[in-house]
Amino acid sequence: MDTPVVLIPALRDNYVALLHSPNGRNVAIVDPAEAEPVIRYLGEHDLQPVAIFNTHHHPDHVGGNRELQKAYDLPVYGAAEDRDRIPGLTHPMYDGDRVTPAGLDRAGVLWDIPGHTRTHTAFVFPDDELVFAGDTLFVAGCGRLFEGTPEQMEASLSRLAGLPDATRVYCGHEYTLKNLEFARAVEPDNPAIEEKLRWAEERRQRGEPTLPSTIGAEKRTNPFLRVREPAVREAARVGGAAGDDPVSVFAAIREWKDRF
Repeated sequence: MDTPVVLIPALRDNYVALLHSPNGRNVAIVDPAEAEPVIRYLGEHDLQPVAIFNTHHHPDHVGGNRELQKAYDLPVYGAAEDRDRIPGLTHPMYDGDRVTPAGLDRAGVLWDIPGHTRTHTAFVFPDDELVFAGDTLFVAGCGRLFEGTPEQMEASLSRLAGLPDATRVYCGHEYTLKNLEFARAVEPDNPAIEEKLRWAEERRQRGEPTLPSTIGAEKRTNPFLRVREPAVREAARVGGAAGDDPVSVFAAIREWKDRF
């Protein structure tokens, strides 16, 4: 399957994703950190934006909303609970709502995946085997808990892990190298992590993104999706986990990552 997604670097380490329609010319803009590089790319490639998707309210994911709306009169899709925090929100949505902007000709669904923030969403496109996970699931990592709880984040990550292994994962930042270095510290004997780290280093040396990942790859290398694995549970225990249940293990590993 051809990948209908283009990544535009923005700010220091953000990615703005463009999801193409099957005809190739119409696009939905996912988490526009800023407008200028998006507008430039759209003009250079003769693309027509038809919607903005926001996974959460943080400025580095919604900073371009107003300028893009002004330039293209775009609908904005995001969580209803964030209607006061997502600029220009026109389509407040709830878990399970279908995402079908006119002109995109792709069928998505909105998932609630809180933890990084109290309200955070993913845009899942099952037929295309794609998920836009924002700052909940990174390559080999997950977002910090700014407003949510370990229980929420562990449940959200488990939900994402239930997607088919071939599902391609697009996230909001280029954090892969640091995340894999931490994953190696958690599981030093995991060869999949070492292989992925070498691959990521080569990609970054060429100036190429390390996205997308896949759900299957994350289940092999991401410590936050591996909280039921004996080696990760042992690492959490050494780090002072309150128990060996998935939430306790997750909380201990996340606290360790915050200090890493």
